Amino acid sequence: MNDKELREIRRRFRPDKSNITAVRGCFVNDSKEIIAQFSQSILLSNFKESEQLLAVMKKSLSGSLGTNLLDVEFSTKQVMEGEEHALIMAMRKSELKDDAAVNEFYKRVVESVKMDGNYVILLACDNYDVFTYTTDGEKEDSFDVFSYIICSICPIKQLSTALYFKETDNLFHSLDAEAVLSNPRIGFMFPTFEDRKANIYHTLYYTKDISDVQPEFVNRIFNSELPMPAAQQKETFDECLKETLESDCDYEVMRSVHEQITEMVQLHKDSKEEEPLTLTKDSLKNVLQYCGVDEEKVEAFGKKYDESFGENVQLAPKNIVTLNKFELNTPDVTIKVNPERKELVSTQIINGVKYIMIKATDGVEVNGVNITIN
Repeated sequence: MNDKELREIRRRFRPDKSNITAVRGCFVNDSKEIIAQFSQSILLSNFKESEQLLAVMKKSLSGSLGTNLLDVEFSTKQVMEGEEHALIMAMRKSELKDDAAVNEFYKRVVESVKMDGNYVILLACDNYDVFTYTTDGEKEDSFDVFSYIICSICPIKQLSTALYFKETDNLFHSLDAEAVLSNPRIGFMFPTFEDRKANIYHTLYYTKDISDVQPEFVNRIFNSELPMPAAQQKETFDECLKETLESDCDYEVMRSVHEQITEMVQLHKDSKEEEPLTLTKDSLKNVLQYCGVDEEKVEAFGKKYDESFGENVQLAPKNIVTLNKFELNTPDVTIKVNPERKELVSTQIINGVKYIMIKATDGVEVNGVNITIN
C-alpha cells in the first residue's frame, strides 16, 4: 500500500463513512483467560460511542509505512494451503460471523501476544464500494467491493479514584476507579488495498512500539517473518557505517550524510509521488561517495549492508536518520543543533586535545540568562 491508499482507508473509520455494522471482541485478563466476549452494534449505539470505538480501531492504521506499519507477505504456498491464511480468510469471508474461526483466532492471539495486565481483542469487517476515476479525473461508482477485516489489540488501563465537577448541581462528585480502553498496542488489516483492489498475499501489520514488534504473535497468526524493526534498522545502519568507514566516520561525513538523505526526502515530498521513498544499497553508496568517502570503504559498506540487511532490501529514510533532529553526544554533554544550521558546529584538535567547536551568535543563554562571551 502507498500513502494515498492508506489515507483512503483511514477516512472510512467514522459511523457515517464505513459499512462496519458491529465491533466484535473479547476481554482477556492478566492470567491469559478470556472472561467475556461481546459484539457491539455500531448502528444501535449512540454516535459518540460508535465514533470513539472506530477511532480506537483506526489507530491500527496510524504511523508511517515501513516504520509503525509493516508489510507481512504470504507465500503462494501459504495462500493455497496454509492454515494461518485460511483462518483469516474464513473470518473475512464470513464477515466475522464464523464463530469457530473467530474463537480459534482469539485462542492464537492469547497464546502468542506479550502484554502485561488486561487487554481487549477488537475485530471489525468493512465492505468498501470502491469508486474509480474517469479519464478527466472525476469520480464514478464501481461494482468492485473491497472487503477487509481490521484487528486491534488494546490494553485496559485502570483509572484511580478522582473527583469530577457536575454542572447540574455545581458540586464535585467522586468518580470510582474505572477500566478504560487504551489505544492499540498492535493490530493489522487484511488484506491490503493496492491498485484499488484487494491483495490477499499481504497484510498491513501495526505496532505502536517500533522496538517491540511482537514476533511470536506475527509467527502464530501469519506464520511469516516481519521486516527488520525500525529501531533495529537504525542500530544496524549505524554499525555498518562505524565498522566500514573507520577513521572516515567523522563529523563532516555524518553531517553530510544527514543533509543528503534529508534533501532526498524533501525532493520526494515536492514531487508528490504516492509511493513512499526507500533507500537502496546503491543509493546509500552514492550518498557516501558524494560525502567524499574513499571508494574502497564505500564498497566495504555495500558488502556489510548485504550481510546485515540482506540483498535488495530497501530502507525507509526515517528509520535510519532522524530527519528533524541533529545531536552530538559525549558521556557528559549533549548538544542539540538546528538541522538547518549544522554548519555552526565543527570539530578540531588543539594541542592534542579534541574539541567540539560551536560558532556563537547573539542570544546565548545560561539557565535562561543572557550572557556575554568575553
